[in-house]
Amino acid sequence: MWFGHSHKFKGVAGIILATSLFLFNCLEAIAKDIQITENLQSAVDGADYGDRIFLSAGTYAGPLLILKPVEIIGGRGVVIKGRGQGNVITVKSSGVRLSGLTVTGSGLLLATQDSGIFLSREATGAIVEDNMITDNLIGVYIWGAKDAIVRNNIIRGRQDMRVNERGNGVQVWNAPGAIVEGNDIQFGRDGIFVNTSKENIFRNNNIHDVRFAVHYMYTNKSKVINNISTGNDIGFAIMFSTHVEITGNRSINDRKRGILFNYANRVKVLDNHVTGGPKKCIFIYNSNRNIIRDNLLAGCDVGVEFTAGSEKNDISGNAFVGNRMQVKYVGTRWLEWSVEGRGNYWSDNTAFDMDGDGIADNIYRPNDMTDQILWRYPSAKLLMNSPAVLLLKWAQSAFPALHPGGVVDSAPLMKIPQKMRFD
Repeated sequence: MWFGHSHKFKGVAGIILATSLFLFNCLEAIAKDIQITENLQSAVDGADYGDRIFLSAGTYAGPLLILKPVEIIGGRGVVIKGRGQGNVITVKSSGVRLSGLTVTGSGLLLATQDSGIFLSREATGAIVEDNMITDNLIGVYIWGAKDAIVRNNIIRGRQDMRVNERGNGVQVWNAPGAIVEGNDIQFGRDGIFVNTSKENIFRNNNIHDVRFAVHYMYTNKSKVINNISTGNDIGFAIMFSTHVEITGNRSINDRKRGILFNYANRVKVLDNHVTGGPKKCIFIYNSNRNIIRDNLLAGCDVGVEFTAGSEKNDISGNAFVGNRMQVKYVGTRWLEWSVEGRGNYWSDNTAFDMDGDGIADNIYRPNDMTDQILWRYPSAKLLMNSPAVLLLKWAQSAFPALHPGGVVDSAPLMKIPQKMRFD
């Protein structure tokens, strides 16, 4: 009896599959290419599902509303210009592709999230690629559009507004599976801002001259891979998020922070480079159980600053090179910064390796009691060369028990790892 039902089920499934393929092929056969020179909204409204609309060079009036799966393809000299209110293009259908367009002229109200291209939650799988998106409040807003892709666009934000009044280059809200890749983003507020989402991928973007290059809020199980942040206030800010992977990124000449953690837990930070002198290469605030390995942290005022009870973080294999202060940790606990016999490289560690195993013979402490005093009482800098301070430093070196707690690397590396060498 069971085998009979199974046979019938397979037969029904086969009929459904065959019917679906037939309908899909019919749709492919019916879909057509349309060439237009004007009246873009009318062309979209009159198009059939799957049609491709090719735009001749010229300026087309926005706003544009897309309610069906079509492709709109431009090229050199194709401009869709809004009237300074609301969105320039609003997509409310799955299966839409926008390519080769210059999109400009959105409204300027953050309250209504005015955008160059607005992908609503109906825009599942929408593709926005190879466009110039310029002088809008928000460049592209992925508002609940699952699996949307924004790639290989040039996005230029506003410069004529105060930073807090500007929008973001790409903004993501509650859009699982969305991918933002290969874009060049400049000006505006943040390069990529994501809030209340999951399973997103941001990779191979070049972001410069904004506040935060990538800004995470309440977003989990996502990846930030091979992005370049240049000349921003902060490179990569991970806030109130968990299970995020930050891998292979570059923070170059960012001003305040290369990587920032704020209530971020179980984050992996691997193979990133922070160079060019931000105030703090990495800043960690109340963030726990993170893995920070194999990163180059060079030329900052502070290599890593820990505060507000951050605990159980795995920090090893990193290279601390030429920072004015390698570590700032105000606390009384001992924090071990080596894992399974492998610590970090410290450019100011004058140590010996008598057995030639690549690990220094003595442990490394980046801070001592005088550092703690100076952090708590900055005016004490006036006493740095006094006999009392010199005596305290000597006593700590002779009697390690006098140390008040802090970071300890029990297996410091003698050489900077080859992949982190830079000129």
